[in-house]
Amino acid sequence: MAADVGMSRSTSMMRGLAQRLVDREANGKKPLNARAAFGEVVAKLRRPLVALTGVNGFRALLSRALALANAEVRWLNAVHIKADGSLECPAEVAQLDKKEVAIGEAVLIAHFLGLLVTFIGESLTSRLVQDAWPGAPIKDFDSITAGASKKEK
Repeated sequence: MAADVGMSRSTSMMRGLAQRLVDREANGKKPLNARAAFGEVVAKLRRPLVALTGVNGFRALLSRALALANAEVRWLNAVHIKADGSLECPAEVAQLDKKEVAIGEAVLIAHFLGLLVTFIGESLTSRLVQDAWPGAPIKDFDSITAGASKKEK
């Protein structure tokens, strides 16, 4: 039971960070529609992560995050990952509310960041986020790490 509480806490912290990144990326931009706005955070992380993991590694990680996010946000089931690791958004997304699209993207990014923390660690993940968004709040990673350390003791 205690593991479930810690897991949901870290998930909610990661979701908060993901939502801030989505909001930060959308600030000042006026996309033509919700479909055009989707995937901006993934696009910004793609280049440095492809350099680190290769295109196939990036696609595998994004594919797993997308599979996890599909369980929470059904319309994400229609999103596909292109050969270069970019996201292909179906035309139906253009009819969704921008807020609904932002929530779906945040869920996807939260799972993606969670997988990154699992596979490459909190320090490197926070550095990647900081490089992509200078000045972005990364305190979430510290909270997640501190929570995991307490459970291990």
